Amino acid sequence: MVPIPKKPIQSDISKSISALEILQYIVLILVLLYFGKTLFIPLSFAMLVSFILYPLCKWMEKNGIHPNLAIGLSLVTVVIFFGTILYLLFSQILQFSNEWQTLELKLEETLNQLSVFLTEQFGVNEEKQQNYIKNAINNSSTQIFTFLKNTVYSFSESLYYLLIIPIFSALILFYRQLLIQTLYQIFPSDKKEMIHEIIIETIHEYYKFIKGILLVYLIVGILNSIGLAIIGIPYPFLFGFTASILTFIPYVGIIVSSLLPITVAWITFNSIWYPLGVIAIFSVVQVLEAYVIFPYAIGSRLKINTLAILIMIIVGGIIWGVSGMILFIPFISIIKLIADRTESLKTLSILLSDAKPKQ
Repeated sequence: MVPIPKKPIQSDISKSISALEILQYIVLILVLLYFGKTLFIPLSFAMLVSFILYPLCKWMEKNGIHPNLAIGLSLVTVVIFFGTILYLLFSQILQFSNEWQTLELKLEETLNQLSVFLTEQFGVNEEKQQNYIKNAINNSSTQIFTFLKNTVYSFSESLYYLLIIPIFSALILFYRQLLIQTLYQIFPSDKKEMIHEIIIETIHEYYKFIKGILLVYLIVGILNSIGLAIIGIPYPFLFGFTASILTFIPYVGIIVSSLLPITVAWITFNSIWYPLGVIAIFSVVQVLEAYVIFPYAIGSRLKINTLAILIMIIVGGIIWGVSGMILFIPFISIIKLIADRTESLKTLSILLSDAKPKQ
């Protein structure tokens, strides 16, 4: 009997090993990004800022300005931008504090009216109401403490980023030639031209990303303003665009920016439904911004399909929170630039592209 030759399985094994290695690399990168987010988040923002400021620095250096001075002048624009956001934030807090006495009287009046309503309609006497309020306060004290702790942590984290990002950006711009030469040394010499093209196009992609972000804030501000105008809140465009700009600060920004219109609505209309309407408008617009406006506005400029953008937003949110929802979009655009120029990654390039496939 002639023995049946066994089929070689080396290729299948090598494929399975290759797939396993890819999976291991993905898991390793995700773990490093998650546990190293204290370093990687500000460093990623700094790269974003440095790519945006690089053409300005280059232009000033060509006009005879010293490189260090050019970097400093470029960073001043960033400091002014963040300073304006902080000014808007604290001005909102001060305006809210000026209305606090009126709000306190309004709150006391509303609680008295609620107490009378419960007594007349449901027969709940004042003693039972006070006991219920005490129990509710005791049960919610832990939740309030957790909320305040998260708010303070978010604010301190934002302050840390505001301090460290300009420093990282200045150092990246100062050592840019060294970093580029190091990048050239990592890859073969025949890939030098491709690396140069990717760097140049990455800068252009970041510019498109910033334009998309500005468009998102403009749309969110318009939607906020229209919603506030529909329910009759005074100064709808002021409150709407202030809330849109302050959403740049995670958690704290939207909370602080909504306090003043909620207070004005309660004091002006003497009804709890108007403050609830403000909360509903801001909540709906935030959901639309996160899952519809942002993916579409950014994806159309970066030539990446909305599905890939939405997936990256969710993944970035899981790993880095709100910062990841912003930063993972430029990351995927860089990956697409590399995939467009690499024959073995053409499948990934097609998967990320926003071009409609032929029937």
